[in-house]
Amino acid sequence: MFKRVIVVCLGLATASASPAFAQKKYDTGASDTEIKIGQTMPYSGPLSSYSTIGKIEAAYFRMVNESGGINGRKITFLSEDDGYSPPKTVEQIRKLVEGNEVLATFNTMGTPTNSAIHKYMNAKKVPMLFVATGASKWNDPKEFPWTMGWPESYKKEGMEFAIYLRRQVANPRIAILSQNDDLGKDFVAGFREGLGADADKLIVKELTYQPSDPTIDSQIVSLKASGANVFFDVAVSKFAAQAIRKSYEIEWHPLHLLISNSNSISGTMVIAGAEASKGIVSTLTYKDVNDDQWRSDPSVAEYLSFMKRYYPEGNIADSFNVYGYSAAQLLVQVLKQCGDDLRRANVMRQAANLRDVRLPMLLPGIVINTSAEDYAVLAQSRLARFDGERWVLIESSAEK
Repeated sequence: MFKRVIVVCLGLATASASPAFAQKKYDTGASDTEIKIGQTMPYSGPLSSYSTIGKIEAAYFRMVNESGGINGRKITFLSEDDGYSPPKTVEQIRKLVEGNEVLATFNTMGTPTNSAIHKYMNAKKVPMLFVATGASKWNDPKEFPWTMGWPESYKKEGMEFAIYLRRQVANPRIAILSQNDDLGKDFVAGFREGLGADADKLIVKELTYQPSDPTIDSQIVSLKASGANVFFDVAVSKFAAQAIRKSYEIEWHPLHLLISNSNSISGTMVIAGAEASKGIVSTLTYKDVNDDQWRSDPSVAEYLSFMKRYYPEGNIADSFNVYGYSAAQLLVQVLKQCGDDLRRANVMRQAANLRDVRLPMLLPGIVINTSAEDYAVLAQSRLARFDGERWVLIESSAEK
């Protein structure tokens, strides 16, 4: 089983750029035996529920190393806690780049935290690969050629929600709660664009919250009082669970649209309560291991076997684990494509040269293609409704 996992994960995208093995070329962080990769992750603080992403990525690289590494080199993975605090992110990233001398950073978590290091990393010409945030700014290869995102664009996802609700609700009166940063602004911008010229008329109340706020209960009460029958919930982690729970407690039952960042069953829905979460609509990119339709899927079986052996303490039902597992697979693909040319410029060149990559845990039809002009990695998703136990697919989203 595990030999098969390695073959699948290291052999993805055979049509991708051919690696150059003729001459070994290295930058800081790479050698004949090692590839150093750095990361910051909120192991503490308000987004600590996301920290399982860093843990499963470490487990995945451990599996790769046990099987011989990448082109004979072992991955040294340094994942540091930043508590979802931008100043702490800057401190930890400087340590990783200037102290530990990593070749690249990978899947660093959060929009405000990555924003704090964006210019620094590009000035240093250190790859920021597959940052764990869908802000549109990460797809700007002309101005920031060393930064590449991972999830679907927040603006695109916001637009998909708007298009869906216009088809489902005859006379929508929309309330919005969003995090007061680039993440929230991107989602709302895409949502407004999807609503079109009627956006200001259809949105009856719009409120924000700060990541440092202890609760958002007062905002939910105010949004209900607006008379809205649609709730666009641009909240993350504990705030999403609070929004779901409070809406249920005050008997507010609009069409509830929840961003993909917060649709983890164990990390959000269970915390808010299964009954309170029933009927919520979100977008999916990955196969849900709780969904009966994937019970006999070989890729799901491999994922479950991996979890049992390498990350037994992880929750197999947590979508954040599938997220991290898939991101780690793609990093391995990029490093494999680099061959013996492990200079930072070649790392970015290979990341921008992914061709029809189909990661095992992505939903059917979702493929990865990147270019020097377009850094969008995941550009497709599917809409789904939570039935109290699992996410049930309801329709396809428009492709990019």
